[in-house]
Amino acid sequence: YRQPTISRTEIVFSYAGDLWSVARGGGDARRLTTGIGIETNPYFSPDGNWIAFTGEYDGNVDVYVVPAAGGIPKRLTYHPSLDEVSGWTPDGRSVLFTSTRHSSSNFSRLFTFNVDGTGLPVELPLPMVDRATLSPDGNFVAYEPLSQWQADWKRHRGGQTQPIWIAKLADSTIEKLPRENSNDKCPMWIGDKIYFLSDRAGGVTTLFSFDTKSKRVEQVVENKGLDIKYASAGAGPILYQQF
Repeated sequence: YRQPTISRTEIVFSYAGDLWSVARGGGDARRLTTGIGIETNPYFSPDGNWIAFTGEYDGNVDVYVVPAAGGIPKRLTYHPSLDEVSGWTPDGRSVLFTSTRHSSSNFSRLFTFNVDGTGLPVELPLPMVDRATLSPDGNFVAYEPLSQWQADWKRHRGGQTQPIWIAKLADSTIEKLPRENSNDKCPMWIGDKIYFLSDRAGGVTTLFSFDTKSKRVEQVVENKGLDIKYASAGAGPILYQQF
C-alpha cells in the first residue's frame, strides 16, 4: 500500500498498479481503477469529490481525474512527455502537475490545467520543479527544484541532496527552507506551515514542519529506525506511511 491521500471520509492509495479507497475508520477497500496500465500519485480535490492521478495508459503517462465515488477516469493531458500529478490548486478548479514538455534540458516544470479539460495547460514561472504544493491563498509554491535518479539512496550527502524552496509566484523570488545538506522532499502546505519529509534527524527519514511565520523547523514525528515514505493530507490530519 503506497502513496496515500486523505479526505474527510476516505483514504485512497495505490496498490498493485491500481487505486483503492477505504473509509478512514477502516474496513474493506474498494477498487477505484481497473484499466490496463499503472495508476499512481492520487490526490483528493479540496472538496473531496475528485481524485487526480497519474495514469500510464496507451503507452504514455498523463494526468487523469476520477470521481471519488468511482467511475470512468477522464484524461486531461495528451502530450508525449511525462506528465505527473502533484496536487490541486486551492480552489479545486485545476490540477497541478509536472512535465518536461517545455524543457530542453529534460528538467520538469510545473503546470496547472482546468479539471474540465478546457483550454491549455498553464506553466508556472519556475525553471525546474520535481514536486510542489501551493499555499492556501495560491500566491506561493513550496517545491523541490531538483530530482534524484535514485530516490531511495539512504543517507546520501552528495550532489543529489534535495532542498525545498518557496517561490512567490508574483515575481519568482525564492526562500530556501533551512537545512544542512539534508534530503528534504514531499512538501505539503497546511495553513501557515509546510510539512515535509527529511533525513536531517540522524539520517533517518521522518516528518518535519516549517513555520512560514516564525521561520522555525520542528520535528513532528519521532522515527525510531523505520523510514517514513510518503505524506499526504486533505481536510483533516496528516497521513503518513511508515515501514
